[in-house]
Amino acid sequence: MKFLLDTHILLWAAAEPHRLSRNARALIEDSENELLFSPVSIWEIAIKYGLGRKDFQVEPRVFRRALLDQDYIELPLTGAHAASIDTLPTIHKDPFDRLLIAQATVEGIPLLTSDIQVARYAGPVRKV
Repeated sequence: MKFLLDTHILLWAAAEPHRLSRNARALIEDSENELLFSPVSIWEIAIKYGLGRKDFQVEPRVFRRALLDQDYIELPLTGAHAASIDTLPTIHKDPFDRLLIAQATVEGIPLLTSDIQVARYAGPVRKV
């Protein structure tokens, strides 16, 4: 099964796996699953890394390369994804999360998240 991982799940899987729930670890470690990441997550990391945020202390270029080297698949960002944001209710105002939700919805790929607000969206969003 394919899964799109939100930014925190990606960061934790790479550097702090102990922060992942048992369910998240099982899904990520299952070799039958295809793990996808979005350029939106790389964009979020780049912005927050540039601001010096302590929870985003990973160089975005190095992180992206490491994901690809670990066989994660980069899900291209399209205009259809961006345009579908207008159909989302305003449960959560974070633009990065809203675009990840839109991508998951358009593509029909479950988005794995640990964020309670993100998990309130209908559609293919799974809190892990």
